[in-house]
Amino acid sequence: MTTHSSDDGASRRDVLAVGLGLAAFAVAPTFAAASPASPTPGAKTMSSGYVTTKDGVQIYYKDWGPKTAQPIVFHHGWPLTADDWDNQMMFFYAQGFRVIAHDRRGHGRSTQTDTGNEMDTYAADVAALTDHLDLKNAIHVGHSTGGGEVIHYVARAKPGRVAKAVLIGAVPPIMVKSDKNPGGLPIEVFDGFRAATAGNRAQFFYDVPAGPFYGYNRPGAKVDQGVIWNWWRQGMTGSVKAHYDCIKAFSETDFTDDLKKVDVPVLVMHGDDDQIVPIADSALLSAKLVKKGELKVYKGLPHGMCTTHPEIVNPDLLAFFKA
Repeated sequence: MTTHSSDDGASRRDVLAVGLGLAAFAVAPTFAAASPASPTPGAKTMSSGYVTTKDGVQIYYKDWGPKTAQPIVFHHGWPLTADDWDNQMMFFYAQGFRVIAHDRRGHGRSTQTDTGNEMDTYAADVAALTDHLDLKNAIHVGHSTGGGEVIHYVARAKPGRVAKAVLIGAVPPIMVKSDKNPGGLPIEVFDGFRAATAGNRAQFFYDVPAGPFYGYNRPGAKVDQGVIWNWWRQGMTGSVKAHYDCIKAFSETDFTDDLKKVDVPVLVMHGDDDQIVPIADSALLSAKLVKKGELKVYKGLPHGMCTTHPEIVNPDLLAFFKA
């Protein structure tokens, strides 16, 4: 059958319109359900910027929402950026919170530096950010390496700065195996991370999200190629030197004393199929070390569950924030 070009164009437009309509229908309920009632025009603002630390490093941050609202500060994992929290930022912004996320030094849009790529300085950078924004009664949420950063900062925070903390798939108390931590991962695992990062970061940064990070290596897993490339994009914007150094920071830092010092409520969330940070030597121990800990274990969920299952994670976070 012969079709005139004008009809063909119209039919294609019709198909495209229908497709876009279906896509909008599929996506809209997620955010519609999270939207507050009739926000006042101008009551919310969205901005981004930099804070300069004492050693001259510029830390990039996003700051969305009313300045009078309770702040939630999101701390990303290795080797990612603030963009890894897109879903949570959108969800909690719509709920009326002030939401903030930063790129750790050496990562993303922050200064690439060969100094300070360790937990003491990471925590000091967070303190500089919270001072700069004058955040009070904030909730700090950390994923993976970001969980270590959270607990290291909260244990040292100025009075009144922190209300609660959340550790998601987080590295504390300590990842590397030793006489004191026999259940940890052998140092050779992290040596392999270093070799792969220095040797062919581009390939390694594809293999990690395409495999264990999101559980895409599991039989029957539904693979989202966009999620893989977004992980790759974030990783490749940072400094290979900072990423290399950060492996030691997240694997060898002992957060035991930090966990014991923290006296605010702490929610510990972990997937029991986390292949990056095994649950037995992390969440199950951390929840016992904090004074006011709550543990939530998610059956079958992977390390990157905030991205793969936000419909499960976000409501649980909201309930903890409001409790």
